[in-house]
Amino acid sequence: MSDRYGMDVLAKNPHERRKVRSTEQPVEIGMVVEDATSGYVGAVVRVEYGRMDLEDRRGQVRGFPVGPGYLIDGKPVTLTPPRAKAPAAAARTKSGSVAVPGARAKVALPSRIYVEGRHDAELVEQVWGADLRIEGVVVEYLGGADDLPAIVAEFAPTPRRRLGVLVDHLVAGSKESRIAAAVARGPGGPNTLVVGHPFIDIWAAVKPARVGLKAWPDIPRGTDWKKGVCAHLGWPHRDQTDIANAWQRIRSQVRDWNDLEPALIGRVEELIDFVTT
Repeated sequence: MSDRYGMDVLAKNPHERRKVRSTEQPVEIGMVVEDATSGYVGAVVRVEYGRMDLEDRRGQVRGFPVGPGYLIDGKPVTLTPPRAKAPAAAARTKSGSVAVPGARAKVALPSRIYVEGRHDAELVEQVWGADLRIEGVVVEYLGGADDLPAIVAEFAPTPRRRLGVLVDHLVAGSKESRIAAAVARGPGGPNTLVVGHPFIDIWAAVKPARVGLKAWPDIPRGTDWKKGVCAHLGWPHRDQTDIANAWQRIRSQVRDWNDLEPALIGRVEELIDFVTT
């Protein structure tokens, strides 16, 4: 039989208030909250151990448990503990080491690092300066590696006064490789470490993309390498002032160790480890 009276008219009460579900809301300092039971309204001024303090507009403070039974902007909420803040990433130096905020430079060690020229020293200081000051390591430049055996003999390295040397173009059969071998055979050899990068000049240890090149240009023999590079880039290269300006232009593009070739990075790190052991 069909239902002559239709549906139960009492099954739905049009006057019944629709129940609104609470949403979860992490509690935050400064958040304005109303306690649904007492009607107390206040801003959150403290959250600790599952409780919170609310301060009303008259400056009175009352404590409440963190949980259900609150309204925010008239909407029911269940307050939850504050969101845990993600730990801040450790600050890094330009060399990639963990920075030590507020650290003072150590008194200089008796050990030293020597590099061939002024440009080498400037680049090492720019990228590794923070590390060197914390370790107390001084970097000096030689003005060329030709007299290195005599310089090492004068320095007179010892186990407590080591010497690290960075030279350019240290490849098999080069003049620099013969100089390094002579140092190793000398009286200060056991306490001296001579390492080098394969580049003809420290300029080429900067990744060429930093100056808009895919690769550093091949400069013909008999042509000054730095002047040849400047000519390739269309930069002035008439005198030493032009060369100095070109280097500053290149060095200004080095932001940190990521802009240097690994063949240099590894050697500098090796020297720092050697003289601070």
